[in-house]
Amino acid sequence: MVFNLLSLMLLQISNARLYLAVFSAVLGNFNFGYSLVYSSPVLPRFKGPDADPQLRMDTNQAAWFGSIYSLGAAAGGLGAMFLNDLIGRKMSIMMSAVPSTAGYMLMGGAVNLWMLHTGRFLTGVAGGMTAASIPVYISEISHKKVRGALGSCPQITAVFGTLTLYALGLVVPWRWLAVAGSVPAVIMVVLLAFMPSSPRRLLSLGQVQKAEKVLRWLRGSNYNTNIEISAIQVDINTQVKITWAQLASPIYYKPILISVVMRFLQQMTGITPILVYLEPIFAKSNLPVFLSLRYDAAIVGAVRLLSVAVAASLMDKAGRKALLYTSSMLMFLSSLTLTMISHTTPCPAINITTPAYSSHTELGSMLQASQGTAMSLLPLISTVVFIFGYAMGWGPITWLLMSEVLPLVARGVASGLCVTVSWVTAFALTQAFTHLVDAYGLYVPYLIFTVVCVFETRKRSLEEIENYFRTGRTFTIKENHPSVVSS
Repeated sequence: MVFNLLSLMLLQISNARLYLAVFSAVLGNFNFGYSLVYSSPVLPRFKGPDADPQLRMDTNQAAWFGSIYSLGAAAGGLGAMFLNDLIGRKMSIMMSAVPSTAGYMLMGGAVNLWMLHTGRFLTGVAGGMTAASIPVYISEISHKKVRGALGSCPQITAVFGTLTLYALGLVVPWRWLAVAGSVPAVIMVVLLAFMPSSPRRLLSLGQVQKAEKVLRWLRGSNYNTNIEISAIQVDINTQVKITWAQLASPIYYKPILISVVMRFLQQMTGITPILVYLEPIFAKSNLPVFLSLRYDAAIVGAVRLLSVAVAASLMDKAGRKALLYTSSMLMFLSSLTLTMISHTTPCPAINITTPAYSSHTELGSMLQASQGTAMSLLPLISTVVFIFGYAMGWGPITWLLMSEVLPLVARGVASGLCVTVSWVTAFALTQAFTHLVDAYGLYVPYLIFTVVCVFETRKRSLEEIENYFRTGRTFTIKENHPSVVSS
């Protein structure tokens, strides 16, 4: 009895310092979400008649400003793959503040276009570094009871960063928006300087005593580190490196190929260009005059934050299969609606000038105005539904499944490949979006996104794919098999 009580005391965990470390790290994800959509409120200023002649953008320059971020993110993600093992996860996150701050300072003080494009690219590099490093750091410092909950923090804080950018864009000039973007990165570096390195990183370097000290700092002074230290050490010792020749084996290349295709399809839904060009899209959507484009963007940002929270709460209750089908259907219906709206030309109003029908004319005008207002709200409503559908299914679940399906021994290289494919696809779409809109209108890119959503609903669910690679034989999911695997 006394021994059991002593064991319970030694295993007592305090999460206060762990939460502080996680908060310090996810400030980088906040900056990622902020920088991703920086172009949304800024591009209308650069393309407007009042723009500085040295900074005025045509269609091609605007396309590069919106899309070059994705190229930077791909480069940053690849760089983080090597930095995570070379200097550690914490230092990789801290180093992301260098390109982030430099990029924002370039944009904030820009006097020509190359400063804007270079700054945008550098903030993309920082975003790619944080997106690849922060989830790894959080998973390695967290214990299993809170790892799943804390694992959702990077996405939530990234969405919150997006909402903050939209909100600040209502009142802050574009130069000061750039200056404000550098503040979270500086705070992140200051806080992380006092946070510990990953225990797994320390053990991989043979620093056992430091790893024990870090675990006690993260878990509390009463925590017995022996069990966790032993488990991490065994995992490190049993890891093997895979050769390129072994990747040709179906057990490796098939799940990798599926993960890459899923990341490609996820981007092909059009989520990145819609977020990046949100205000310019609304400017072309004939929204009611009483709605400010900037307020519309803020509304979408708030809905996106809400939908991420809903997805996190439903993940284990509804199951990923149901969420994915619901997500695809919502995205299909909303993109189809946007396609039809953007391709429809409103009929001109008929002027009735006969005095005998003046009262009927006034009533007709009122009805026509109310009907027109309701119809003109459809682009905003459909965009909100599209964002909601993506954030509750295809957004988080494809990342979650990728972490479960990819072979452990090839996960580092394979995840880097998935990230690269994802951001290169995002770059191509974002680059082409502006040109397509200017040449053909919004309905052409919306039509492409609709076709992709139809394709997704016809394919096998991600849950069935996961089951295939777990069993190695069948796509069929037995009823007694749990539909949700805890993350």
